[in-house]
Parts: sequence; C-alpha cells; structure tokens
Amino acid sequence: MEILIKIGGIYCLLLVIFHIMFWKIFNWDEELSRLNRLNRAIMQVLNISLTYLFLAIAYISIVHTHDLLTTRLGQTLLGVISLLWLFRAIQQIIFFKLKHWVSWGFLLFFLAGAVIYGIPLTY
Repeated sequence: MEILIKIGGIYCLLLVIFHIMFWKIFNWDEELSRLNRLNRAIMQVLNISLTYLFLAIAYISIVHTHDLLTTRLGQTLLGVISLLWLFRAIQQIIFFKLKHWVSWGFLLFFLAGAVIYGIPLTY
C-alpha cells in the first residue's frame, strides 16, 4: 500500500505543475483581464491555494507514507484526500458536462485519484 500512496504523491505533483501552468495554458493574462478586479483576484488566489494544497498532499504522501497507513489521523487524511478527488470527479460531470473527450479524460483522472487514496483505507 505504501507504493500506492507514493504514486498518489506523484499524482499530486503533476497537478502542481499543471496548476502552475494555468496562466500560460489558459492565456490568463488576456482572459482574466476581462473579469472585474475582484473576480480576477479570486480566480488567481483559488488556483494558488489549490497548488499549495496539492504540494502539501504530495509531501505528506511521499514523506509520511507510513503514518498515513498506520495512524488514525493518517487514515482520516487518506479518506479526506480520496473524497476530494471523488468530489472533483463529480464536479467534472456537473460543470463540464462531459461533452468533449478531454472532459472524460479528466473525469477518469480524478476518479483514479479517489481510488489511489481510497484503496489503502480498505487494508
């Protein structure tokens, strides 16, 4: 199970990289300028905060793997992280409507995160 949690850490590091690239991928310099100042700030703050959260989860997964598996707090964190990815998968369906193959890819990606962190809870 430790290897699965370490894979989860790598999974979260991939999301850190992806979120850091949002400004370029989504042309945020231009696109966010269309929003009012408050909404532009909210978008960027949420993205930076999520990036930090993913980095923290990656660190805990890679460095404190044994604790995640053997302590009550660790088990709770595994459940919280698994639910985070399950909720994100549900949001993919609600907000992106799965009309494009990329949306399906993200749905599967987020479900994989739920499974990666959920399986260790069953052992």
